[in-house]
Amino acid sequence: MTKPVRTTTLPSGAAMPALGQGTWHMGDRPGRRSSEIAALRLGLDLGMTLIDTAEMYGDGAAEVLVGEAIAGRRNEVFLVSKVLPHNATRRGTRAACEASLRRLGTDRIDLYLLHWPGSVALEETIQGFEDLTASGRILHWGVSNFDVEDMKALDDAAGGDGVAANQVLYNLADRGIEFDLLPWSARHGLPVMAYSPIEQGRLLMHPALKTIATRHAGATPAQVALAFVLRHDHVCAIPQAGTPAHVAENRAALDLVLTEQDLADLDRAFPPPKAKRQLAMI
Repeated sequence: MTKPVRTTTLPSGAAMPALGQGTWHMGDRPGRRSSEIAALRLGLDLGMTLIDTAEMYGDGAAEVLVGEAIAGRRNEVFLVSKVLPHNATRRGTRAACEASLRRLGTDRIDLYLLHWPGSVALEETIQGFEDLTASGRILHWGVSNFDVEDMKALDDAAGGDGVAANQVLYNLADRGIEFDLLPWSARHGLPVMAYSPIEQGRLLMHPALKTIATRHAGATPAQVALAFVLRHDHVCAIPQAGTPAHVAENRAALDLVLTEQDLADLDRAFPPPKAKRQLAMI
């Protein structure tokens, strides 16, 4: 692990680690708790200081787990959490954030996201975000699962230009954002956070990834999948890893540089989009 964890830049100029740790499904099983906490703490040791969670994950259980893992190390962490759309009224956003802060055991969230577009007017959610920013409870706000049209609607909403990031599904099997959302985000200087960058492990048995991994001594298919996502300067990845060994494997992906031949082979195995696709979500 020779390369430091690079960062991508938010519109404010703040730095966000390009490789972090997701926590979906973590905290659900008591028998895995010690391993999951050890994994998150090792990630911090290795420079993967971005930790992504949400009030939805385990009805708050993931946030509680994260709070335990980062206890005494809060200043090292770029902490991300999310508000559910049905909670995203102005008052509801503030209340949801306060509940998340209690579970996380902290006084602030670095980046607070609207989990997906909902029925609450964007202006109302933005007002809630602005209230939280003014009080110091969040430092930045953003969105998740927003397609180009959603981003344009956000841009038209009062205060919408304050958005700091968009978190979406992106991996080799789901490349739809490469057609429009990824270029749009790059033009607007907006980082994209890629969740499920290894497609929840389903990519690992694909022969193309295995073949490419063998070209790079010591590399694994997971690292190939992560390196593919991380090849974009304005994209960060938040793979979930429940064991220290898995975290170390993910971290090593930053040392893997895919060749032109590797990328060409991946394009053949996972063709890039030639037309607009509906934004994928899981």
